[in-house]
Amino acid sequence: MDRLHNITLDRDKLRLSHLIKNYGDNMDAETLVRDFAERLRYSLCADRYSASPYDCFISFALAIRDCLTARWVRTQQEYYNQDAKRVYYLSMEFLTGRTLGNAMINLGIWNEGIEALSKLGLQLEDIRELEWDAGLGNGGLGRLAACFLDSMASLQLPGYGYGIRYEYGIFTQKLWDGFQIETPDNWLRYANPWEVERPEFIYPVKFYGRLHQYLDPKGKWKVDWVDTQDVMAMAYDTPVPGYRNNTVNTLRLWSSKSTRDFNLQYFNSGDYIRAVEEKNNSETITKVLYPNDNNMQGKELRLKQEYLFVCATLQDILRRFEKVHTNYHDLPGKVAIQLNDTHPALAIPELMRLLVDERELPWDTAWEIARKTFAYTNHTVLPEALEQWRVDLMERLLPRHLQIIYEINRRFMDQVWSTYPGDMVRMRNMSIIREEPVKTVQMAKLAIVGSHSVNGVSALHTEILKDDIFKSFYDMMPEKFNNKTNGITQRRWLKLSNPKLSELIDSAIGKKWTKDLFELKKLAPLADDALFRDRWAQVKEENKVEFAQWVEETHEVRINPKSMFDFQVKRIHEYKRQLLNVLHVIDLYNRIRMNPKEDHLPRTVFIGGKAAPGYHVAKLVIKLINSVARIVNNDPRVRGKLKLVFLTNYNVSMAQRIFPASELSEQISTAGREASGTGNMKFALNGALTIGTLDGANVEIKEEVGDDNIFIFGLNAEEVENLKRSGYNPRTYYEANPDLKRVLDMIHDGYFSPDKPDLFHPLVQSLLDRDEYLLLADFDSYVNMQRKVEEAYRDKERWTRMSILNVAYSGKFSSDRTIKEYADEIWKAKPIDVPLTDVDVLIETGDEEI
Repeated sequence: MDRLHNITLDRDKLRLSHLIKNYGDNMDAETLVRDFAERLRYSLCADRYSASPYDCFISFALAIRDCLTARWVRTQQEYYNQDAKRVYYLSMEFLTGRTLGNAMINLGIWNEGIEALSKLGLQLEDIRELEWDAGLGNGGLGRLAACFLDSMASLQLPGYGYGIRYEYGIFTQKLWDGFQIETPDNWLRYANPWEVERPEFIYPVKFYGRLHQYLDPKGKWKVDWVDTQDVMAMAYDTPVPGYRNNTVNTLRLWSSKSTRDFNLQYFNSGDYIRAVEEKNNSETITKVLYPNDNNMQGKELRLKQEYLFVCATLQDILRRFEKVHTNYHDLPGKVAIQLNDTHPALAIPELMRLLVDERELPWDTAWEIARKTFAYTNHTVLPEALEQWRVDLMERLLPRHLQIIYEINRRFMDQVWSTYPGDMVRMRNMSIIREEPVKTVQMAKLAIVGSHSVNGVSALHTEILKDDIFKSFYDMMPEKFNNKTNGITQRRWLKLSNPKLSELIDSAIGKKWTKDLFELKKLAPLADDALFRDRWAQVKEENKVEFAQWVEETHEVRINPKSMFDFQVKRIHEYKRQLLNVLHVIDLYNRIRMNPKEDHLPRTVFIGGKAAPGYHVAKLVIKLINSVARIVNNDPRVRGKLKLVFLTNYNVSMAQRIFPASELSEQISTAGREASGTGNMKFALNGALTIGTLDGANVEIKEEVGDDNIFIFGLNAEEVENLKRSGYNPRTYYEANPDLKRVLDMIHDGYFSPDKPDLFHPLVQSLLDRDEYLLLADFDSYVNMQRKVEEAYRDKERWTRMSILNVAYSGKFSSDRTIKEYADEIWKAKPIDVPLTDVDVLIETGDEEI
């Protein structure tokens, strides 16, 4: 065995020496070609005659992954050697998009990759198109998490992402007669070349059962969770490379597996079907992203997902900690766990269970450790969106956790009573358990009580948390609350997505902006340089032409690349107000057809996004968009002047096409409703101008770019609340504005749905009766600001100057800045330099896993 071990070591040393030698800064195309050929033959058993285009993608992706492998192993070993404090980012979503291009950019081998593929008779863009977007998220939450992982690695922070390996993503959006149709997003159908299966990291996860409570022989009260139904969670790892450094962090995703292939009791008694069903039921937990929770079965499955995720993650975190440490008081000094919204909040009672029940720590000791370890990021100001779970469901599914939550709440209520004696209203408002109308566990309150830090994701959002949503908590524990304005990674959202603009920026100010986005301020003086403005405008025009060609190929819609490109792409939701955008399109349509001889600015309005499958109003808005588009786009009176396009199945890879071509960014949510947004940042970073309300991060974008370089309209957050308190009557706006009245009457009377005139009655009726998100109150201001947009767009020099300044002042909105603030102020984590040397150390001290 020793001889076999030595042979294996020698082979691995040679392989790693090869990797370190060839996959450093001097990686060349020939090495990539050679590794591509090896992967094609030895991993896929194919050759140039039998290889399909997808085989070529897989082989090239594996060759690029090989470039990461030595760094990946070495990074984890260095964290182990230095006993680094590690950051664990827990999120139910990670929308990483396609990995190939991002990995090549971060490795610094973009040109070498293009050259290698050229030698093989292949094109990089063709290869990249064969990669499926990772189906690991719904929207902004997942895109943010992906940016954060990129920044942690680029800043050399010891960071790990933890989530769920959904076999099916949210859904693939298709249209049938203008209606959204959901079809399965089987993104793993053809395997994922980036992930590494880790069957050695598999953990038991319990559900249901009962509690056995007793005094042990030493007189200590014990609780055993017994008679449970168990499943297993198995790890799959994806490398997360930093930008032009040796750090490669890990995204670890969990997949549910049965505890054993079959229940032999059923199998041996002849009940084969039941045995197979139990195995299948175990493995369906991580099958689909966020199951529809409109019914009890869906809610139960979603709660199972959340618990499996945190249960496996915490076992993994403690296993890694316990390899070096025996004193659990050291845990907060070596582990920081960030809860990305409330979906992972069950981690708090789970850590208490692991410390109290399994490691037998006293409650007070365990609670102090847990509270110092967890930090919580809130992502919503909508009270109805704050997660809660029915007590009866949790009692059945997770009885021990409910018991722990009750104890957490009891002790916390004692603190509240001591601080505010006799204040029953405050007690009721701050209790983790809500008694009416149905008894529920309030997960945001659990996250606040169980964390040492609570942060919002924009300055406005954080103030709303402190002044409104969680005011009672802020009054009692203000030291917990802080702001961390969201950000985006410039590597993916400018350098990779917009190569032409990136090259122009590089030629003007150098390349330091890829690591320090504040370097873009050097562009500001160039906004007054006529030659530079011309080059900037030319890049934008070229991007628009490319996007127009792509839209024609994929959506069969021909658009005018000389028109203004106006985009609103995000989840379809009433508060995001895509419907307000549509009302403006109809108003434009009316102005053009009623005054055809006027000089109307050509405009193409693009709207994209998915509606949740059970969100019927949002789905009806999608139908309205497509119905309006059908009428407008086929009316000869407005041809060449106005077009409306719904971009189907909006995702990360589509977004990377959109932002470079964008000119106007629609960020028009009701003030006080959007926590932050990151689409607004991506548009601004690519030179689009924002029309928006003073909501979310729009407020900070305005502060950075200046009042003259953004188009702000509508009520602010305070005015919204004042109007609602005073008794908002939307019909007064309808009656007072003939243009608005005409638009709503057209929708109501079936102008856009002649085959079913009453189809959109619910939308119009809702606006006239309630208008919860104040579309009618903001309509006039929005339309007037759109006219100012058109006026600015007609002055090409002015528009281009504004575009340059939007990019120049985007430095604050890098996720590098956000993550550095998290690391310095919440996690107290330090960067770890990863030297890629000394193969002997790499092999022989390697008792730390990837």
